[in-house]
Amino acid sequence: MATGVTKREVLSADALTAILPHRDPHPLPGSSAVPVLQYENRLSDQAVLEPVGARFHKVGSDGRMGQLTKPAASSLLLTDNLFGLHALRESGAKVTLFYLDPPYNTGMDFQSRQLQHAYSDKWGLAAYVEFMRRRFILMRDLLTDDGSIYVHIDHRMLAHLKVVLDEVFGPDNFRNVITRRKCSSKNFTKNSYSNIHDYILFYTKSARYKWNQPGERPDPEWIAREYPKVDAKGQYKLVPVHAPGTRNGETGTAWRGKMPPPGKHWQYVPAKLDELDARGEIHWSSTGNPRRKVYLTADKSVGLTDYWDRYRDAHHQSIVVTGYPTEKNLDMLKMIVGASSDVGDLVVDPFCGSGTTLEAAASLGREWVGMDQSFAAMAATIGRFRHGAKPMGDFVDRGEAKVTSLFPDEPVHRKPDAPRQAIPFDLLVDEELFEAFPDELAELATL
Repeated sequence: MATGVTKREVLSADALTAILPHRDPHPLPGSSAVPVLQYENRLSDQAVLEPVGARFHKVGSDGRMGQLTKPAASSLLLTDNLFGLHALRESGAKVTLFYLDPPYNTGMDFQSRQLQHAYSDKWGLAAYVEFMRRRFILMRDLLTDDGSIYVHIDHRMLAHLKVVLDEVFGPDNFRNVITRRKCSSKNFTKNSYSNIHDYILFYTKSARYKWNQPGERPDPEWIAREYPKVDAKGQYKLVPVHAPGTRNGETGTAWRGKMPPPGKHWQYVPAKLDELDARGEIHWSSTGNPRRKVYLTADKSVGLTDYWDRYRDAHHQSIVVTGYPTEKNLDMLKMIVGASSDVGDLVVDPFCGSGTTLEAAASLGREWVGMDQSFAAMAATIGRFRHGAKPMGDFVDRGEAKVTSLFPDEPVHRKPDAPRQAIPFDLLVDEELFEAFPDELAELATL
């Protein structure tokens, strides 16, 4: 049965399109117009990119202020990241990947597990939007043409930042809104639906961007559905041995007295089909139709969708963490870094928190730079780099403790006190910050 619109319906739609809009005295924007949010003190792109004269000093292991320096790979910058991004830009650096988990405008203050103040997340709506927009403009300028940016955010500011990112990077460079399940269903609320997800906005600098397809181990239900048959060699599925299109060569001739279906050809030459059949990898139906057996391999993976339910926040006592609030899943960051950068590329986290992105980048052979203006964040990151993370619970078996892995059904194990290789870094501090907090910086540098 034919489907679709009739000629009369097409004519009616065309007539409406041609006539009715002209009766509106206020025409709509053109098809290439991009909506923007308007508010006071909104800077132009040119004004955002004007140099701000940030000066950074390297801090020695004794906590003393060292020489003036520019941000380089393996640097931690204690600063407002507006100045850090400007300094990185003035150094000539080019970034392949930005991941950021910025403030969410929750209206709350955050503390570490040691009850130390981490950061305040209280903003006016327009102030928050412009705060983020200025930094997005700098990040766009720093990105390589094949670079990407991932912005981790919750439901409050998702729509606002999507509009801003469309404006800054262009709607054509939007790739995904990724939904991440952050916790279990225990997160109930009294007068609304349970909030168990947050979101990641994925944009690229251009249509030509680095992409290393990430995959995950399929679950047993998927395997049983896709590979429903079993023989002595293992689980398998059946696939056709023909493909669309006619051919005049060997793949278009008869095999075992049977021609390929009309309009199709064999996927392999007859000699190769004979070889597969001899190995028992051809299944013959009761009607004599051949199909190839494809066996499940140990390394089988399936591409990730835009729903991530395997990268939850720490949810039991043996997972190792730094204790910094809003700390994200290390395996999720390894997956993002692996998907959107290559070995040797520069990865930057301008709201680095406890340094999870930086550890992921370092472990995968990427260069990295981290920035944060919180002393608690810098303490968490330096502690992670020098001493590693610790099991989340207060009362943990001192034997082996599980750490999150790529496949949750196959946890990796390590002893909490097992020796680990420290991650080398340089601590760079904004000159004005150093002059204001010399004692705190000395303590930070000697953790």
